[in-house]
Amino acid sequence: MKRGVLLAFSAYIFWGLHPIYWKMLKTIPAIEIVSYRVFWSCIFFIVILSMRQQWAVFYKKLKSLEKKWLLFLPAFLIGSNWLTYIWAVNADFILETSMGYFICPLLSVFLGVLVLKEKLRLVQWIAVVLAGIGVLAMTIIYGQFPWISLYLAGTWAFYGLLRKKSPLGAVEGLFLAVSYTHLTLPTKRIV
Repeated sequence: MKRGVLLAFSAYIFWGLHPIYWKMLKTIPAIEIVSYRVFWSCIFFIVILSMRQQWAVFYKKLKSLEKKWLLFLPAFLIGSNWLTYIWAVNADFILETSMGYFICPLLSVFLGVLVLKEKLRLVQWIAVVLAGIGVLAMTIIYGQFPWISLYLAGTWAFYGLLRKKSPLGAVEGLFLAVSYTHLTLPTKRIV
């Protein structure tokens, strides 16, 4: 089996089982779970940036940016996405969370076409239309408007767009996002 297929399969298994983990933490408020997730992510990225000796590059990139507020919008998006996802799983909206992450690639494609001016080939448009029909069918079967799904898909797709436009690398950008999220969460400080 090719390595890429194995990694993709592993990711699907992980994300499919992921709600079971959050369900085991149902007695803990979602905001507290996210607080711990963010805190330990900060620690992890501090270690990674230190091991790579990238602090000087990180600070240099931060100082050179003109629109610094754009660096903090991804923090809000990813933090609210995590909070909504964990709350929704523990409130028994697992189908809506799953549908949200199914809708997300569609929104990402539309953002790519509208904002980044990417061009799709005919076969890609056909795939997008088929996926859209699938989402519409799931929504009709579900029987109610998927607010949670759309919020999860929207926050994740816009987070991805902002990260794509950011001059910060993946590790630097996520470190900044989780650091800012940690500082702004309306809950007791962990440390």
